Amino acid sequence: VRRIWPLEAAHTEETVYWSALLGAAELLLGGTTAILDMETVRHTGAAFLALERIGIRAAVGKCLMDAHPEGAPLELAESTDNALAEAEALAKRWHNGGGAGGRLRVCFAPRFVPSCSGPLLRAASELAERFDAQLHTHAAETIVERETVLRTTGLEEIAYLDSVGIAGPRAALAHCVWVDAHETARLARQGTTVVHCPSSNLKLASGVAKVPELLAAGCRVAIGADGAPCNNRLDVFAEMRLAALIQKPRLGADALPAGRVLELATLGGARALGLEAELGSIAPGKRADLVVLDLHEPHLHPAMGDLVSLVVYAACASDVRDVFVDGRPVVLGHELLTVPIEEIVREADRAAAELHTAAQLG
Repeated sequence: VRRIWPLEAAHTEETVYWSALLGAAELLLGGTTAILDMETVRHTGAAFLALERIGIRAAVGKCLMDAHPEGAPLELAESTDNALAEAEALAKRWHNGGGAGGRLRVCFAPRFVPSCSGPLLRAASELAERFDAQLHTHAAETIVERETVLRTTGLEEIAYLDSVGIAGPRAALAHCVWVDAHETARLARQGTTVVHCPSSNLKLASGVAKVPELLAAGCRVAIGADGAPCNNRLDVFAEMRLAALIQKPRLGADALPAGRVLELATLGGARALGLEAELGSIAPGKRADLVVLDLHEPHLHPAMGDLVSLVVYAACASDVRDVFVDGRPVVLGHELLTVPIEEIVREADRAAAELHTAAQLG
């Protein structure tokens, strides 16, 4: 809060553009072809332009927040009407074929319950239904958040989100660390996707989501990274390995096996995007979003037996050789083809320096 919110509030259209390009470059070079992305409150159009240029597949949402949680800068406050009007305008411009031939879509993205009014959350759900789009928010990340929502709404967080329409196959809830058995059962009944972000949860000391219990109850689960400031990496291989390992001290060595983890990172992610019929596996009729790994490095040898375990426990983002989105090569031979990486790094460093100065962080 002391650093992220002041930096976020200082963003300009230009800094959002280079920030989005930098993140997308890291993702593509590391083998991620499609993302569900909550942007900041303003300048989301600049992020769309960046993602259109670089070639990643994405569902992008303007961050919606019309309340003012403690510690949030006033620059991040918006009226309910203004927030919804801009989100709707973005959907009209970019959704359902308007963005890079369908490669880019809109999602509706309330930040989290403490920063959103009930009317905003209900309207976001209605817009998602109207535009046939996904919903994305953060939920039950910390015990403080859980207690705050219970105190202010009188309901447990998952029940409250259900009451305002943030639930069901359209909805992807990041974290869900602090959910009990009743909330887990509700998530399963709804068909809501839980996006497990293990690195972020550990870095911020939020806790460890009980993913095996979520899966056993029938919940849909995907793997995510949260934002780079809460993680420092956008690396699906790091998240897969950590997701597999952190459950084992509690539940034993067989908890969350490699094959299941890989499924969460592929088909699980496609479900979070509402695109499981098009993405997430190699099958006839699905889009050619493909990743090729270079298996020549010593840490991947001997490459014998269970290749899925090799990918989950040993592979790194730097092992990604080629990446295709919709059959189009965007990375070949470890090199990004769409935007010069030197330009991205140079301009992103410059933009970061401007942000730090504007946010008075030195």
